[in-house]
Amino acid sequence: MNETAVQHKALHLLLALVTIAFIWILLPFYGAVFWAVILGIVFAPLQRRLLAYLDWRRNLAAGLTLLTCLVIAILPVIIISTLLVQEGAALYKNLESGELDLAGYIERFKDILPAFAQNSLERMGMGDLAGLRDKITKGALQGSQFFATQVFSFGQGTFDFLVSFAVMLYLLFFFLRDGAELARKIRAAVPLAEQQKRRLQLKFNRVVRATVKGNLLVAITQGTLGGIIFWMLDIPSALVWGVLMAFLSLLPAVGAGIVWAPVAVYFVATGAVWQGAVLAAFGVFVIGLVDNVLRPLLVGKDTKMPDYLILISTLGGLAVFGLNGFVIGPLIAALFMSSWAIFVATKPQVQLPS
Repeated sequence: MNETAVQHKALHLLLALVTIAFIWILLPFYGAVFWAVILGIVFAPLQRRLLAYLDWRRNLAAGLTLLTCLVIAILPVIIISTLLVQEGAALYKNLESGELDLAGYIERFKDILPAFAQNSLERMGMGDLAGLRDKITKGALQGSQFFATQVFSFGQGTFDFLVSFAVMLYLLFFFLRDGAELARKIRAAVPLAEQQKRRLQLKFNRVVRATVKGNLLVAITQGTLGGIIFWMLDIPSALVWGVLMAFLSLLPAVGAGIVWAPVAVYFVATGAVWQGAVLAAFGVFVIGLVDNVLRPLLVGKDTKMPDYLILISTLGGLAVFGLNGFVIGPLIAALFMSSWAIFVATKPQVQLPS
């Protein structure tokens, strides 16, 4: 018995060591592996339909699914990212040269305020907007400078990007082809009850699909609509503002309104009443309704978490994992809730004396 116990402990130690070593060697490509898994889960239903339609020819079904994923999910992201970096660089040049004068906009907005509003600002110690103007200008310069520097860093890291991209596509093909079998092997290795493993796997799949297919699609739709209306109203750097609205749409209690609403107010305050009215109406009745119409259809009620939990987990994920964190953060939060729910459900209830 002692020898068997020692062997079990040695096996557990070996498993821990080789698992840590395996994760360590995958770290340089963790983004490629992560997105291969995420896209494999999102496109798994399409893979299953094609597999049945193509007489269970797995390689052909996986190849067609990979091609579909490349066309509708990956290439648009690459194209938009490239255009965004270029427009960000142009925005930085305009701000630095003074062609785009944010300080002038703020001064004009202050001058057209009614007397009682200016008096209120003075009583609150905000009569002189020079400090606020400088901060806004400096922040805009820093943000646009970030996009400008990405132009050069992207060129310097092109080889690394291409290698990671190739690794992701390669892994995605095999995850699509062999994903179901791989999932069964992982479930068999997890030392939990079958019902608990099934519950965690379902939660994992639902949160991934809800976050990527649901929340991300809603954010892209809102950002696209916002960018289009900004472009139609001849607002500079419409693509940058559209991407910003898409990003903010991922965050509950924030939304795209934090971008378009101040612009609509500025239009009205500066005398461009019809532009402000059009932007406000479009923001409320088109951009705003997208969330209420699309999200319930794409996400579903059974995958929703409290808004405060989504907000803090998304922000925390972005802070720790970068852009990958908008999926990793809510996913960890959902698994945290599910794991504790399983623990509470399986914990023996203590009977209090009457």
